[in-house]
Amino acid sequence: MIHYPEEARIILRRLEFHYTPKHAGWLSMAETEISVLSGQCISRRIGDMETLKREISAWQEERNKKSAKIERRFTNTKARVRLKLLLPIRIIDTWCYSTDSDR
Repeated sequence: MIHYPEEARIILRRLEFHYTPKHAGWLSMAETEISVLSGQCISRRIGDMETLKREISAWQEERNKKSAKIERRFTNTKARVRLKLLLPIRIIDTWCYSTDSDR
């Protein structure tokens, strides 16, 4: 489909661009928070929107009261412990290099 300049300008005026950061750590955090919400709060069927809003609001209030945080980074030592369940030792040793901060 060929767009002529004037038609292209009309289409362009209707578009809205949303730029996201190159390093989308915030997106991972949002996905993690939604996963926690799903597991702790809405892992069952909820009948109506009002109940859902109340449940999420109560969960959020409790989480804020506890100052719950997402741990985004961890040391190589912690990585070895967590990844040990998922990966063979040989791969873990290849990926995780010892650093002074681990000692």
